[in-house]
Amino acid sequence: MVQLRSIVFFVLFMVTVIVYSLAILCAWPVAGLAVRRRLAAAWGTASAWLLARICGLRHRVIGLENLPPPPYVLLSKHQSAWETVVFHAIFPDVVWVLKKSLLYIPFFGWALRASGQIFIDRDQGTQAMKKLHRESRRNFDRGTSLIIFPEGTRVAPGEVGDYKPGGVGIAMAAGLPIVPVAHNAGLYWARRSLLKRPGEVQVRIGRPIPTVGLSRTERKELLNRVREAIEGMMRELSAR
Repeated sequence: MVQLRSIVFFVLFMVTVIVYSLAILCAWPVAGLAVRRRLAAAWGTASAWLLARICGLRHRVIGLENLPPPPYVLLSKHQSAWETVVFHAIFPDVVWVLKKSLLYIPFFGWALRASGQIFIDRDQGTQAMKKLHRESRRNFDRGTSLIIFPEGTRVAPGEVGDYKPGGVGIAMAAGLPIVPVAHNAGLYWARRSLLKRPGEVQVRIGRPIPTVGLSRTERKELLNRVREAIEGMMRELSAR
């Protein structure tokens, strides 16, 4: 039954990708960026509804009151494709930092570009970081927050990836708070898996970590603090 429900969801999910992508692309020449991002958030909401109705996979968010006034930098655990979908609904007013290869996915990649996401080529090293800082600053000036997966790739439940310092560096350069986010979506929608198991994904939003007044020499210490905040929430989720 789980397999059948997962297949039905996948088919309908692909329909939503095409429909909302076309809506965002059609809005590109005539509507502002805020409208296109609201359409992306609506897609996340529709996908979450399908997951709940078809697969029995719901979610609960704890700690929304911890979000400071924007802009800020969200640094989140990355376990699944779930967060790349539903986070559009939970955090509708953020811009995503994504790998450039996503641009080449028909419809989906085009819609990501039209909704103003930031794409980087990891092979470009320093040039990629310069571009990321430049485009992040442009979004911060608009009052738009940023979301980054500091581990860079999906990590299986119970594992800890290599936390990259890029997101911490961006927050420090802009003097913005870092908001740590943890979740256990990988238990229900595993990486590289079609199956979506019923249950409740829990998303934990931690208290913001200030960066104002910190020097470049304190970046490593700040990264360790962010890692411990996220992984500490992960341990709490596992204990439950």
